[in-house]
Amino acid sequence: MSFSDRIGRLREDNAAPLYIQLQQLIRDAISEGVLDQAEAIPPERNLAIEYDVSRITVRKAIAGLVEEGLLTRRRGAGTFVASRVEKSFSRLTSFSEDMAARGKRASSTWVSRMSGPVNPEESMALGLAPGSTVLRFTRIRLADDEPLALEISTIAGHCLASLDVVEDSLYAALEKSGNRPVRALQRLRAVPFGAEHAKMLGVESGHAGLLIERHGFLRDGRTVEFTRSYYRGDSYDIVAELIEGS
Repeated sequence: MSFSDRIGRLREDNAAPLYIQLQQLIRDAISEGVLDQAEAIPPERNLAIEYDVSRITVRKAIAGLVEEGLLTRRRGAGTFVASRVEKSFSRLTSFSEDMAARGKRASSTWVSRMSGPVNPEESMALGLAPGSTVLRFTRIRLADDEPLALEISTIAGHCLASLDVVEDSLYAALEKSGNRPVRALQRLRAVPFGAEHAKMLGVESGHAGLLIERHGFLRDGRTVEFTRSYYRGDSYDIVAELIEGS
């Protein structure tokens, strides 16, 4: 079955521009489940031939859907239906736990792990005295082998025995040591990815991203964690439950 047989064809009686029509066909196919998450979209040349339109028309249609976050481009691989993950702000969970709850396999690619004296920014964030030791972990977080986030965590040195106790899950290691956060404050803002972060996550420089800063606290009020996570905006949704105030 051809792509146009699956999602529909352009209509001569439709006055909308051709790229808008093609966008709507793909958009409807995604929302109705005709196209699955992570499914490949035919190359621009193939679509242009199949729909008898110019490659410029196809390119404009695809670019608009990428901006909407419905499609994603993978360098050297092509264009795919975006696989989106919802993150609830109402529960304190790790990346690994979030992925497991959504039936996805979490994994990591280590960028660096090191220990050293706290710097001024970390000292303020963690409430540590100058000269205190901290552990730093930088990882690319993947869901079903797809790069989703760059995670940069700083942990107070007294909370973990060593760098090596952290394997796949930082929170699992903190839990084993009795120092898993019981509450957190999170700040979210939109950011464009710079060249370095974009390369790590397999997107173009300037790609829309979400920066989540988390301060995690122990039961006695001490700060255990300062984490900055850069999430791909085309793959991640934030969900918050709102309760009516009195």
